[in-house]
Amino acid sequence: MFKKLKATKMGQVFLVNRDIAMNEAEHAYEKTVLEIGPGHGILTLELCKKAKKVIAVEKDKLLYDELKRNYNIENLELINADFLDLTEKDIDYNSIDIVISNIPYVISSKIIAWIVKHKKEAVLCLQKEFVEHMMAASGTREYTKLSVFSSLALSISEIMVVDRGNFNPIPSIDSEIIYIRPKHGSNISEEEWMVINALMQHKKKTVRRAILDSESYLNLGKKTADMISKEESYSSKRIFAMDPEEILGLAKHIIAHQKTKGS
Repeated sequence: MFKKLKATKMGQVFLVNRDIAMNEAEHAYEKTVLEIGPGHGILTLELCKKAKKVIAVEKDKLLYDELKRNYNIENLELINADFLDLTEKDIDYNSIDIVISNIPYVISSKIIAWIVKHKKEAVLCLQKEFVEHMMAASGTREYTKLSVFSSLALSISEIMVVDRGNFNPIPSIDSEIIYIRPKHGSNISEEEWMVINALMQHKKKTVRRAILDSESYLNLGKKTADMISKEESYSSKRIFAMDPEEILGLAKHIIAHQKTKGS
């Protein structure tokens, strides 16, 4: 029986099923692994048994001190820091082969963005609802900007659903472990992501209405926005019914008009 724990300030809950940790660690064999938010170290220990090296970054000083006391392991490097504040001066990102983590759920989106930016493979335990949004198809209620981002940038494989009872404290919903790999050639610019984000803010509207409602943010001007929105290929479609590649194509089209306007 595990002592009842409190979630950390980061909203972190802690895996208590070692079999699940062993399953995750199977992906670490002879690799240099980055673990974000190791908590009490149940996954950390299993990773160290398989990996060439484990770099574990823990923000909570009490948890970090606990890990230092309990895990004096040769191939383990512990860092007490907020992972999102670290730079390549702190960690050699090129040396990392894979990210394997039961990450604090409140920073899931930021970790996914980091993985895409640095083109790393990852095995992540995330809230099941978050995974459903990542993998949602166009036209569904779950389809969001996260769905578009994930589809364009990542290949995603589901490994296993983890019942909420395998965590302490017990969260309100189940989790899921996924394997993700950045797609080859998915170099989508920050400018394109900004336009996609603007369009998805109005996902239930027609393309025409979404562009007109975003014209100020998109720096198009009403005349240009109206011209794009009336084009036959876009005018009657609703944003949420467009697949990610169509939305990216629309974003590129808008950016081309932005540049023409500015020239």
